[in-house]
Amino acid sequence: MNRELFAAGERLVSPAYVRQGCEARRSHEHLMRLLLEKGKCPEDGWDESTLELFLHELAVMDSNNFLGNCGVGEREGRVASALVARRHYRFIHGIGRSGDISAVQPKAAGSSLLNKITNSLVLDVIKLAGVYTVTSCFVVPMATGMSLTLCFLTLRHRRPKAKYIIWPRIDQKSCFKSMITAGFEPVVIENILEGDELRTDLKAVEAKVQELGPDHILCVHSTTSCFAPRVPDRLEELAVICANYGIPHIVNNAYGVQSSKCMHLIQQGARVGRIDAFVQSLDKNFMVPVGGAIIAGFNDSFIQEISKMYPGRASASPSLDVLITLLSLGSNGYKKLLKERKEMFSYLSNQLKKLSEAYNERLLHTPHNPISLAMTLKTLDKRCSKAVTQLGSMLFTRQVSGARVVPLGSMQTVSGYTFRGFMSHTNNYPCAYLNAASAIGMKTQDVDLFIKRLDKCLKTVRKEQNKESDISGVDNNDKTEDVDIEEMALKLDNVCLDTCQDSS
Repeated sequence: MNRELFAAGERLVSPAYVRQGCEARRSHEHLMRLLLEKGKCPEDGWDESTLELFLHELAVMDSNNFLGNCGVGEREGRVASALVARRHYRFIHGIGRSGDISAVQPKAAGSSLLNKITNSLVLDVIKLAGVYTVTSCFVVPMATGMSLTLCFLTLRHRRPKAKYIIWPRIDQKSCFKSMITAGFEPVVIENILEGDELRTDLKAVEAKVQELGPDHILCVHSTTSCFAPRVPDRLEELAVICANYGIPHIVNNAYGVQSSKCMHLIQQGARVGRIDAFVQSLDKNFMVPVGGAIIAGFNDSFIQEISKMYPGRASASPSLDVLITLLSLGSNGYKKLLKERKEMFSYLSNQLKKLSEAYNERLLHTPHNPISLAMTLKTLDKRCSKAVTQLGSMLFTRQVSGARVVPLGSMQTVSGYTFRGFMSHTNNYPCAYLNAASAIGMKTQDVDLFIKRLDKCLKTVRKEQNKESDISGVDNNDKTEDVDIEEMALKLDNVCLDTCQDSS
């Protein structure tokens, strides 16, 4: 409502009451004006009424919501279901134009504003999280793997002779397939074992650069966030190598925004050497539905070049989700979540250490990994290799998600490449182990329940192992079968062995 509408309302209701309502409206508008003027995440989160008012104001600026609109084109923002329209707050036109995902749409001023504001807020949050010198970013409606592919395809035009991507090994399929999908040949650099940690082999990277020749290398594809005992790559040293040889450097920072250590590595790498772009997931870092990523970098022209490589318009859903989330949290709310995650990491580490010692295992010493932890499973693997995967399936059927059991000697073929010791990031890690991670949003009760269920599963596996070792001297006809709930669950566990392994 504008001033004329409020003035008209004073003829129907007491002017004092109308003025009071007008002031309340102005308080909402003040927050919106600050957002549009500064383009920064507000310190304190907005309430839902302000958020919905803001989204409504933007939506009515799109042509599909004009009262007198007459659309005669093939794409006029028509939606058959009112429920679908409400789900998207009536932002139907998406973001970008056919030639640039960041371009403004004449038909959709509101959606274009939403896109620009979201990118501005995300850039502010990346700086808040530790990469202070980042200059440009944009939200892309694809998950991390396809967003990496978009970066590689953009580099193809700059480096037409390039055929290879140098990739310090991390056993995660999507980042590997991102290189294959872009049409390049991954050059896998095996990690080196330092204590319990798997770290970047810098000598092998540089030797491979010299062997292949810099002009034939598209980029170095490094990683920050990862499963222990692998730790983030030595980004500073890799950035220096890339700068010295004139090779681009793309960083897979999938869930690294939530870690100050991962963000510091990117900041330092850009300071001392070369990092062209770093890619991070929206769902893992901002607790929104899967389907979006952020491509960020230190050179405006290169990031704009990537955005122009995206063919066609794009869904606005990921941008809308992260905009609503950041405005709801505010910068203080997001910083609180980051602080709580660090506290949960320490708590999870302590609890897992205690449990591992109770079973004559140990928590692997991986101080360079700020998110993921690993606990040995030597005693299980020593008795029966099947017991390790059995433990994983038991956790899965008991609704423990995210935990990974990594057996020895696993083989996996991905896009024609065979990896030995798959999931352990190396051919021959010394022992089987179990992973757990402290990610943003985790609560104390999550840790407590996980430790309780893991303890129960370990006891059950040990019990079954002891039965199998003693069964040779027992007369089965005289033995009384004692079937409890855990034993019945074991039958279901066997069915889920493959499911658990595939989910990793």
